[in-house]
Amino acid sequence: MANQLHIYINNPTAGGTDGTEASTGAGTSPIAVTLDAAKNEEAAVKCAVRCDEGFKIDGDVSIAISGESADKWKVAADDSYEDSAAALASATWGDTLSLSDVAAANVIFWAKASSSSTETPQKDASVTINATGKVVVA
Repeated sequence: MANQLHIYINNPTAGGTDGTEASTGAGTSPIAVTLDAAKNEEAAVKCAVRCDEGFKIDGDVSIAISGESADKWKVAADDSYEDSAAALASATWGDTLSLSDVAAANVIFWAKASSSSTETPQKDASVTINATGKVVVA
């Protein structure tokens, strides 16, 4: 059975069905940020999770980060933040996140990447943001 739970990027709208599906292994549409490590920068990316039409999640969706440099990434629930600067300033960031009421409309969350002046310049594709939940027919 195909995966009916997906993560979307490119400014998805809460309650909508827009956004671009983040890549699921092919790397064609990754959740990506460019940071200057010398400046210890942070960047937030607006993301959404939703099911295919006709499906919903029984219970909650767990958002978790894995990979070699997962410690440089955090996730946060949306609180109707106007933009990424507001999310960076006000969100409660953590290693995991639990989202409820996920069905065929976008439920917004934020992903944050951080750089450190101790790291060398690199293109790091080692991190995966996973959305896990029990998909059932709506």
